[in-house]
Amino acid sequence: MSAHFDSPFAVFAIALIAQSFAAYVGDLLRKRVQAFKQGERHDFNTVQAATLTLLALIIGFSFSMAVSRYDQRKAAEETEANAIGTEYLRADLLPADGGARIRDLLRKYLDLRIAFYEQVDARLDEQILQQTARVQEQLWALVVPAAASQPTPTTALVVSGMNDVLSSQGRTQAAWWNRIPTGAWAMMVLMAVCCNLLIGYGERRKGELFLFIFPVVVSVSLLLIADLDNPRGGIIQVHPQNLFATAETIKAH
Repeated sequence: MSAHFDSPFAVFAIALIAQSFAAYVGDLLRKRVQAFKQGERHDFNTVQAATLTLLALIIGFSFSMAVSRYDQRKAAEETEANAIGTEYLRADLLPADGGARIRDLLRKYLDLRIAFYEQVDARLDEQILQQTARVQEQLWALVVPAAASQPTPTTALVVSGMNDVLSSQGRTQAAWWNRIPTGAWAMMVLMAVCCNLLIGYGERRKGELFLFIFPVVVSVSLLLIADLDNPRGGIIQVHPQNLFATAETIKAH
């Protein structure tokens, strides 16, 4: 399974089907073999409890990774908004013509950054990133001549602010690429299947409905993890509220 799940609901469906099938296979095996001998039930329960505990630890660890990555993306969005807003104000320190052009480009750049966060179609990401790169080149091309012609502390402040704007976008992109490793997903799925095999094999109650309770619970947990790990397309997303606030501030400036 890939580490990049674009549809958390597909994760839920696949996990539910795989676990339910494993539980059903375990139940069939139990019905076709002889009953546990004296002492074997205790050993089986020990193995089952250990496997369930390991699954719980892996899910908890993966959930922690997903939450930390979600918080990282939120912090990156806030950093970008602050950098753009600060540089928009620092543009006043440049000559009127240069400062006006920088402010115009920053407004365009801000719209592109908002579009990046609001875009739900991952196929359009490349177009937005290409446009963003072109605007970044234009912004940098405006501050470099000013710094070369007037190497003053004031100009250095503007150049430093522009560097923060550009580097914050790179950190945001890195945060969006930072996903839960494939190994963690593979381990969760493998342990979930093993646990359901053991539950089905050791189940002594009548009725097969009980076998589907655990697959549903684990599938919901994996759905939440995949949703937090997915930067776009899920239920829980990072909304560009700080960028929107910066855009409103710029309009009132």
